Amino acid sequence: MRLSPGRFLARVTALPAIAVSAWLLVTFPLLALGAFTPLLSAIFGIPAVVAACAVVPRLIPEPEEDRAPWWPVVLVLLIVAAFAAVQIAYHAEALVIRRDPASYAMYTVWIAENGSLPIPRMHELIAGDDPALSYQSLAHYERGDVIWPQFMAGAPLLTSIGYWLGGLTGMLVTTPVLGALGVLVFSGLVARLVGVRWAPLAALVLAVCLPQQWVSRFTYSEPVTQILLLGGLVLAFDALARYSGPKERWGRSHTLAAVSGLVFGLALVTRIDVIRDLLPLVGFLGLLLLARRGQAVPMLGGLVAGVAMGLYAGYGLSYPYLEYLSGSLVPLLIISAVVIAVTVVATAALWKRGLPRVWRVRRLPDAVAIAAALLVIGLALRPLLWPDYGHGSDFTDQWVAAVQEMEGIRPIEGSRTYYDYSLYWVGWYVGLGTVLFATFGAALVLRRLAQGRLAQWLLPAMLLSWTVVTTLLRPAITPDHPWASRRLIVLVIPAFVLFAVWFTAWLTRYCAHASRPGHRPVTRALPAVVAASASVAMIGPALITSAQGIMGYRQDVGTVDATEELCESLPEDGSVIVVDSGMASNYMPLFRNVCGLPTAAMNEPTPEDVDRVVGSVHDRDRTAVLAGPEWRLLDELTGVEPERPFRVVADMDPSTLMEPPTGSWTFDGSVWVSVVPPEEDTR
Repeated sequence: MRLSPGRFLARVTALPAIAVSAWLLVTFPLLALGAFTPLLSAIFGIPAVVAACAVVPRLIPEPEEDRAPWWPVVLVLLIVAAFAAVQIAYHAEALVIRRDPASYAMYTVWIAENGSLPIPRMHELIAGDDPALSYQSLAHYERGDVIWPQFMAGAPLLTSIGYWLGGLTGMLVTTPVLGALGVLVFSGLVARLVGVRWAPLAALVLAVCLPQQWVSRFTYSEPVTQILLLGGLVLAFDALARYSGPKERWGRSHTLAAVSGLVFGLALVTRIDVIRDLLPLVGFLGLLLLARRGQAVPMLGGLVAGVAMGLYAGYGLSYPYLEYLSGSLVPLLIISAVVIAVTVVATAALWKRGLPRVWRVRRLPDAVAIAAALLVIGLALRPLLWPDYGHGSDFTDQWVAAVQEMEGIRPIEGSRTYYDYSLYWVGWYVGLGTVLFATFGAALVLRRLAQGRLAQWLLPAMLLSWTVVTTLLRPAITPDHPWASRRLIVLVIPAFVLFAVWFTAWLTRYCAHASRPGHRPVTRALPAVVAASASVAMIGPALITSAQGIMGYRQDVGTVDATEELCESLPEDGSVIVVDSGMASNYMPLFRNVCGLPTAAMNEPTPEDVDRVVGSVHDRDRTAVLAGPEWRLLDELTGVEPERPFRVVADMDPSTLMEPPTGSWTFDGSVWVSVVPPEEDTR
């Protein structure tokens, strides 16, 4: 069969989700078993990825738009390649934990080097259970004799590939590639729902917006989650492209349905809050069952398998993290249980009667469209009507107040969450035009769904609309930017871009229908003018925000070299004691995870405590290494001339609350160390 442009784009845009899922499906059990090594991962993971990428894309049906030209496909691939190249060139070197990227990096280094969790305290190589010592630090929870890293395992399982191939730098350039693959998958979703010719526009808008570029420069989990959730929608679209009855023999659509459910479920391995995003899928599966679609059970089976792995990733390998999130996670789990129960009961009650024909309800389509528009208007008016307060964290209150002071915001209200500005955040990054077009597009799509049309849009509309509304109502993140923008990039911004491009395509077709042959040249040119104007309205603001913002520098440049120099300066038999509470949380994982040395913190060091702990280290025939941020402190505590093997002065991202981020702040990091061999006295 000839590989048409539409079929080629359909296959290649499904590949990232297929490959990522196959890798996670194999390597996560290896990590759970403590056998996540380069050799075993290659032996089992590479064949799984190759087989999945060779078999599953062949099951994708021929797109309806079979006469699409090659130019949109070429443009999409060029946009994706350019995006990857730029993000690799500007990748961050976030290894010192201050925000989440370095936490993921330290997680990656540990499992890539050791292949198992949890992290042993190794206290027996320092001073045992000496009361002056602690082993917990930022993003690392001490429980008993072990330490559990924060977050979920999905993203580190992928960035470990880069670490094995290229060390710290290899790890740091893996996420830019994943971010580019997210753009590719999104273009595939747009090609299916809007048309192949519109895929380049959507890909370009997403690629130039600041949050997509920004998260792709760090070791965040969002790019992986984006690939899986958008990829699940892509594969679900392909699985449901043809009708399959409940008694039909297993075929291509059933396999694709099972794969799509698995891809959706595996997103939970990367982020625990995916539980919320998947709730509409539960209701959709109930509708599929009522519609007697044969794909319902395979999709449900795949989803259950993926979610089971995700729950084990959370409660088996990240339980202290989930414990920390229990205030929001437990209510979410209760809501999920209620949604599942209601879906089961409703499906059973309607089983004999089938789907209710809501499209026969008079005025319902108009009411749905108006409700969608009013919801967006309500979100726009929210800062005036319903300002949001209450972080539930004294530390966050203090940080928000500090940023308010720097920005000159009055009055100083540290409890201000700024969640009521969430729609404006979207406008910052993709422009007012995209927000307006998306509002019109969503209203029209929902109206047609209420009329019983656009069946292929049902799942995307359910999942994306739900996520947009719930995320904008409660982003649940520290509201300073660019850091808060990561909450928008997985599905919210892609949803706005998708609906905006659909509306642009609809408006262009409407103008083309109105300007029939025989009309004046100006009238005949109207569709092209509309398409071009709308494209500029979407691309321009996103590009300007990125260009004027924080995309022109690399964050924490020099940290990789400084870290390598730090590790080389330490003795192989060293036991590290960090003697400053402010520095300990930031740098302890570097000593332990990267340098591979047992590490503890002494938050309130006294000469007596230092003498005792150093003596205990020497009693174990090891070399004591004291680390701190200042020369004088170490000199006073040890009497040994300190050295400074780690020194970084670099650009770092700023924090803003009421405007898009611009410019940069300065990261100034120093680590002084005093190596105290057994023959030396600390006093």
